[in-house]
Amino acid sequence: MRNIIQTLLLVAALGMGNTLTAQADEFTKEDLDIWQKEFMAVVAVGRAAFTDPNLGTNGVVCAQCHPNGANTHPETYPKFQKQIGRVITLPEMINWCIRNPLEGKPMALDDPKMVAMQAYITHERRNVKLTPGKH
Repeated sequence: MRNIIQTLLLVAALGMGNTLTAQADEFTKEDLDIWQKEFMAVVAVGRAAFTDPNLGTNGVVCAQCHPNGANTHPETYPKFQKQIGRVITLPEMINWCIRNPLEGKPMALDDPKMVAMQAYITHERRNVKLTPGKH
């Protein structure tokens, strides 16, 4: 009898765990709309940084080489970058571009503007197909 009760309690607990997990993963349309609005606000900050001549010291902006985030391929990071000589992350590549073509001061990797630039690049590159061997 004791084994039956323990088994029933275990089955009930496992069943409740699945219910709690399912509830935790359910989001309302309102939730998704709020999060999308917040994300797009961060994307707008990233877009502004991408076209800001004050990010560097020579008037060059990210968008001159990468209009609309073109040829950035954020989905391929981390990866080996020949010009740096090692495997790097997307924020490190952004900082390399700020230091070199833009002749600016690199940002902290957790700087909100750095996060915004990654959000912008990722948003602009969504649904763009990779060409094997090119990226």
